Amino acid sequence: YVPSQADIAVFEAIAAPPPADLFHALRWYNHIKSYEKQKASLPGVKKALGKYGPPDVEDTTGAATDSKDDDDIDLFGSDDEEESEEAKKLREERLAQYESKKSKKPAVVAKSSILLDVKPWDDETDMAKLEECVRSIQADGLVWGSSKLVPVGYGIKKLQIQCVVEDDKVGTDMLEERITAFEDYVQSMDVAAFNKI
Repeated sequence: YVPSQADIAVFEAIAAPPPADLFHALRWYNHIKSYEKQKASLPGVKKALGKYGPPDVEDTTGAATDSKDDDDIDLFGSDDEEESEEAKKLREERLAQYESKKSKKPAVVAKSSILLDVKPWDDETDMAKLEECVRSIQADGLVWGSSKLVPVGYGIKKLQIQCVVEDDKVGTDMLEERITAFEDYVQSMDVAAFNKI
């Protein structure tokens, strides 16, 4: 952020101010020009113009351009066919190793914990029989958990029952359909809580 001797070296190498369409260069030129009286006191060591920049780049400023043909220079480093074949083989081996590792990994099974509210028709409904009916529903990926009776009002209790399901195999729609099929005991079913495991 501070002008240095490198700026002075470049400034002195420019014969005239840059054209107006190169506004960034022109702004820089005018900025460095404003340091005309202080240029000796600016930080850094003044070197030849070509000495600034990366140390492994040859200085070509002021030298006549080499008429050597540039066609044999490969900018992308792919001039050695054997290396590219070797690299290709190595890449394919690594891809095969990755695929084999990936196939050995057990697939993660998405599961959910669901809390269901099963409501009876009235206070005379046999709640033990209602729970027995609900638990009789068996499906691959469905495990029933704990349950309790929760008072609703006027002596009516609802069955609150927990289950764990595999998301790909069992859905809430299927559960509702199967539970409400016990029409003698079940009035309705609601999902009270749904949590991904």
